[in-house]
Amino acid sequence: MDSVVSDATAVSESPAVAGIPAQPGPEGPLLDTEEGAQDWQLDHSRAPIATKIVVAGGFGVGKTTFVRAVSEITPLQTEALMTRASEDTDDLTATPDKLTTTVAMDFGRITLDNDLVLYVFGTPGQQRFWFMWDDLVRGAIGAIVLADTRRLTDCFPALDYFESCGLPYIVAVNHFEGTELFEADDVREALTVPAHVPVVVMDARKRYSVVETLLAMVAHALEATPE
Repeated sequence: MDSVVSDATAVSESPAVAGIPAQPGPEGPLLDTEEGAQDWQLDHSRAPIATKIVVAGGFGVGKTTFVRAVSEITPLQTEALMTRASEDTDDLTATPDKLTTTVAMDFGRITLDNDLVLYVFGTPGQQRFWFMWDDLVRGAIGAIVLADTRRLTDCFPALDYFESCGLPYIVAVNHFEGTELFEADDVREALTVPAHVPVVVMDARKRYSVVETLLAMVAHALEATPE
């Protein structure tokens, strides 16, 4: 029995025995040596506050691009190739080069502070996928409604949805290259967005712009539901 215990100890402390890789000892956990780890990841006495934000809007408005631009992990995407079967329902006039569409959700994560981690969920835009919204929104602190000024009416369903369920939201105008740039107040008036709801102009391709939009959403959610 003593020899078995001593052999096991030898395996765990030696570099390698009979092809068995060395095992980390209690004094040197692997996590402590990981490069680029956040402070909260190395501090096992506390955990960050995890929050959830939903990004919604019409078809092809930039939700997948939004999540991809900001996620610090490889984003989960459920993109499917578009086929001729959707020609009558998916309007590609404004986005003729679009070849894929989200059929379930996009998911990403971003650490805004040592104690704040945001999970970002992008909803599918087409009406045939709206039945999934209730599940995606559950537990979210707020939502971002992406708008394209070339087809503002496409974001009305999302605005109506969040107004009806009482979830705090902001409107983010995704400015596409080569299109006319409108002021936030002009978009607010066109969409009849209430004065207390922030409206921002941003670029879903640029990380800093997306981060600023997320921060605006968090600030609005804290103001709307401070508890």
